[in-house]
Amino acid sequence: MNFFEHQDKARQNTQQLIGLFALSIAVMVVAIYIAALFLFRMAPRIWWHSGLFLSVAGVTIIAIAFGSVYKILYLRQGGSIIAQELGGRLLLPEMADEQGRQLLNIVEEMAIASGISVPEVYLLESEQGINAFAAGFSPNDAVIGVTRGSLQHLSRDELQGVIGHEFSHILNGDMRLNLRLMGLLHGILFIYLAGELLWRWRVRSSSEDKGLPLWAFGLALMAIGGIGLLCGRLIKAAVSRQREFLADASAVQFTRNPDGMTGVLQKLQQMDSRLITPGAEAASHMFFGNALKPSFWEDMFATHPPLAERIRRVGGLNARDLAAMPSPMRHQPHSQDGLAMGFAGGGNTTTVTPEQVVNQVGSVAPEHFAHAQALLAQLPETLRLGVREQQSATAIAFALAIDTENPEVQQRQIAWLSQVQPAELVEKTLEFSSEVSQLDPSLRLPLVDLTIPALRQTSAKECQRLCKCVQGLVTARGSLSLWDFVLQLVLWYRLQPCINPTSTTTVEFTSIEQIWSDCILVLSALARVGQSQPDEIAYAFRSGIFRLPGAGQQEKPDAPVACNFTDIKKSIERLRLASPKLKQALVDACAHTVLLDNKVTPSEADLLRAIAMTLDCPIPPFLNSQRGFPKPKQSSAK
Repeated sequence: MNFFEHQDKARQNTQQLIGLFALSIAVMVVAIYIAALFLFRMAPRIWWHSGLFLSVAGVTIIAIAFGSVYKILYLRQGGSIIAQELGGRLLLPEMADEQGRQLLNIVEEMAIASGISVPEVYLLESEQGINAFAAGFSPNDAVIGVTRGSLQHLSRDELQGVIGHEFSHILNGDMRLNLRLMGLLHGILFIYLAGELLWRWRVRSSSEDKGLPLWAFGLALMAIGGIGLLCGRLIKAAVSRQREFLADASAVQFTRNPDGMTGVLQKLQQMDSRLITPGAEAASHMFFGNALKPSFWEDMFATHPPLAERIRRVGGLNARDLAAMPSPMRHQPHSQDGLAMGFAGGGNTTTVTPEQVVNQVGSVAPEHFAHAQALLAQLPETLRLGVREQQSATAIAFALAIDTENPEVQQRQIAWLSQVQPAELVEKTLEFSSEVSQLDPSLRLPLVDLTIPALRQTSAKECQRLCKCVQGLVTARGSLSLWDFVLQLVLWYRLQPCINPTSTTTVEFTSIEQIWSDCILVLSALARVGQSQPDEIAYAFRSGIFRLPGAGQQEKPDAPVACNFTDIKKSIERLRLASPKLKQALVDACAHTVLLDNKVTPSEADLLRAIAMTLDCPIPPFLNSQRGFPKPKQSSAK
């Protein structure tokens, strides 16, 4: 399955989850009804009382719904709230030790290689077991948590395997499913907590001879809630076990290193993966290894497959299996330059096919790692350090919008920036702009992504102000280039978890008719990039249009429609709400529009990647492959 099929499968699993949850509620309603019969001393004289059953069913469903809705709304704050509940602290580069820096470097490499935003990393300092988790609603707001025991006991290759496993959950849509599972099952837990409250209350009714005491009913609710918790364990096991096998295999595919994953799993056999935090029960299905104490019913209720089976499957991946796994293509640079109509274009071109673009969405492979390491090795030390500090990261974001070719325009931009930002920040922006101007164009998008963790540490108001300042710098330039649009689009998208932390993207459009006009606008923009002649632009546009499903039944213009960057951004915002299958078709159509001549310029690559990533379809930076990268340095500290 590719990225889009995994996303669609995750949606189907959500429907399965809701069905299992409804079945658990039905079992609990019947159990509480029977307990109520004994409470009111109706049993065994009468076993069916419609009024009592409806009352019990109504109260139970309302109570479970209240508990679930409360938790779901609470979890809308994102993966960071889960990490904090589990005792994690945000791992900041300036406060990290050598082990922490190694972890941050691995996460950065994996994020750049997969084309997603660099996730925040939380360290579970008090947890000495070997474990990790990923949490969030989308690749753009993911966080990764790692126990201190993992850093102490795992080698770099083994830790990379663990992070690859968690990135598989990020890319395959498992995180959203896990959070929904956590929210729904909290409603069942609410029944147990209500029973515990009644049992602790120990208040007997004045007419005790007419029924059981309330504390006894509370004890019954605790027992029923316990049954519900077991049902919850079964649901977790049913949903997550196969996803764990898939994540193990994906980690091996990402790294081409079965020994790393095998080593981790063997250490789990010898050591421990359990957590001491009370929140381990609710989040047990999210972890790399079993986070709970083993029980008599472990095989039935365990959220993870047996370690022996996981080791057998990973160890069974031989050299032939690895060679058969999908691998990114090797790029052959060409000398022909692309021309843009109304956009900034030009530069070296890269041979690639549209099918390869679609297949690379949401994928990671060793070639991606090598390319990501080469990209990071190209960055000057001042920029590598600057992206990790808030003020410097802000200055780098501004520097990416500064015109370094026209001194008059640059002076106008700096004059405007001096009116709205402190002098120290303006000075840093100038310093970084000279370094940014010397970077290879393929480094610009990875550099933006590297600034995101530091930028997200500011308030929502500051993030909004940053986006407005970048827009102001672009306006002060006097004209909007393609890179200006890409920069603003990517910053807006990447900072959404900070600007709107409780907003989530849901599927609203499932048919091409609902988003047809938006597809026309996006493909019109792409057709004008890399082509110079009107007939070439029209042909590229039609090549993309006819890749859309049901294109024969839709009204199709003969040439690209007029559009501006504002219209394109609005269309992309709507397209984010499309189903995974529609997104796959759109990315395919975009790739065919851009790659009509089987070549992609740096400008085309930036725009195509920016559109895809804002649709939550991350593309690795293989489109920007260039010659001349130094071989990445290998170090145990990185």
